Amino acid sequence: MAIEAVIYDMDGVLVDSEVYWDQARVDFAAERGLRWTETMQRQAMGRSTIGWAKVMREQLALGMSLEAIIAEMKARVIAQYEQRMPTRPGALESVAALQAHYRIGLASGSPTEIIKAVLRITGLDQQFEVIIYGDEVPRGKPAPDIYLEALRQLNIAPERALGIEDSANGLRSLQAAGMFAVAAPSPGFPLPPNVLALADAHIPTLEDFTVDLVREISTSEQVVKH
Repeated sequence: MAIEAVIYDMDGVLVDSEVYWDQARVDFAAERGLRWTETMQRQAMGRSTIGWAKVMREQLALGMSLEAIIAEMKARVIAQYEQRMPTRPGALESVAALQAHYRIGLASGSPTEIIKAVLRITGLDQQFEVIIYGDEVPRGKPAPDIYLEALRQLNIAPERALGIEDSANGLRSLQAAGMFAVAAPSPGFPLPPNVLALADAHIPTLEDFTVDLVREISTSEQVVKH
């Protein structure tokens, strides 16, 4: 069945931001005499704002409200973005190329302020037909809510849509929504084989996320680019 819409995740897909989030959490913990580990970071990746704030509070045994954790983290990450916006190689070109052939959406679990900052700094703020903010849906990834809302606004059936994700939670969200899925792991955060198996294609960079690949996915078995 022909794919009609492509929906992007943001953190780790369009922008190589996981390292920024990781550093912000490392600094957050260190300033309190605590340690944020890679295992903790993987648990937080791809979750909604409330979801990752809960992971931080539980893993670091914080006596802070979720609202306070979120506010501090947003300020830390936006400050880093204002200094340098680390778009993934090929990301901006991918959006421009696919936009000429498909309806394009963005579905990110990040806080609204961060999404708007990223879109403003990258110049992508006018590129997406629909933008779904993590704050707008009741459940974050791995629940399918954010993708189902994007599909609802696009008026597209799940089997005619494809999403691209870098995290396990994101790929599980796409699977639960019934969409085609592309795995594009964030540099430094590889995905295990059982998670990659959830995707219809696995690519190392956004330079490989092309119109030809989307067409190939809609007509073939799992695709792996090396």
